[in-house]
Amino acid sequence: MSKQGSLLAMNAVTIKDVASAAGVSVATASRVLSGHPATSPDSRAKVESAAKELGFMPNAQARSLRSTKTDSIALLISDVRNPYFSDLAHAVEQHARAAGLMTFIGNANEDAAQQDDFLATMLSRRVDGLVIVPQGLNEESNQPSEMMNRMLSSGIPTIFVDRALPPGVQVPAITANSAQALDEAVATLKSLGHQNIAFVGGPKHASTALERYSAFETALANNGLVGDEALHFVGDFQPASGALAAQWLLENPAKPSAVIIADAPMSIGALRVWRELGVRVGADLSVITFDEVDAMLIHDPPIATIGHDLSQMGKMAVQALREVMAGQKPEPEELISKFTLRPSVAPAKATQVMEGKVRP
Repeated sequence: MSKQGSLLAMNAVTIKDVASAAGVSVATASRVLSGHPATSPDSRAKVESAAKELGFMPNAQARSLRSTKTDSIALLISDVRNPYFSDLAHAVEQHARAAGLMTFIGNANEDAAQQDDFLATMLSRRVDGLVIVPQGLNEESNQPSEMMNRMLSSGIPTIFVDRALPPGVQVPAITANSAQALDEAVATLKSLGHQNIAFVGGPKHASTALERYSAFETALANNGLVGDEALHFVGDFQPASGALAAQWLLENPAKPSAVIIADAPMSIGALRVWRELGVRVGADLSVITFDEVDAMLIHDPPIATIGHDLSQMGKMAVQALREVMAGQKPEPEELISKFTLRPSVAPAKATQVMEGKVRP
């Protein structure tokens, strides 16, 4: 921070300070910081640079205007196309509505930069609280992003849902624990003769990806099976990476006879590839996926799942946020995931994936 920024940081930085530093009018600075489209790229660049240099917090202005409640909250989900998060958003919105709160929904698109854009906008908007599915850590620093830290220090009542950030981030989180369900899933596969079980996981900066793979490794050990990193594919919770994982599995020298996939979109991508190649789910390859969503239930055959009650998760998230809004400090809570066996899981064969299924 410059000397000017350091001096101003000793006092509350105002929008007039930002306008002066950027060499624009207060009206222009206000439009830029409120996200108004009627600003030139040059003005936006100058104002945003000045605001960052001075450590200006748009929410400070919002707080000065907030003499009454708005009876509205904001929800940020990871990917609006993911049926799991669509169901979660519906649950949060319905339970918030029952509590007399309107919900504004944002889409992070599994991208930290898009998450931060939403958080920056929320700092200048008048909402009573935030429910966030955090996009994880900055992959370079292994810490929450600068914008996430600014938002958390702004005083807006906030809770995390589905995912969390490291313990040092003091935000109540409503998450799920998959250890018991994964142990049951692995035990079921072993009882059916499966020894080489692949795992298609999510990005290592997402708390759910870390929790699920760690629980999978523990489940293997609990059931007397040896883990193998060569059977771990790191995806990104998107269908395209699921499609890549499907091909990777067919070409894997270890010839896994079963696979557990860490979310529904990756499963959808993988199932499409296997269908195109004629791999028979269940008969040729046993498949278990996370997320109890309709797409898994209407598949032929229906897919075995590891999931939890999303309506309950939404209800708990809204209740926890209301407690934070009332000045309370709710404890983090975990839902226990459940394994549901379906025909996508079958006994292992001596040669599980048939020859000729792998693309040249």
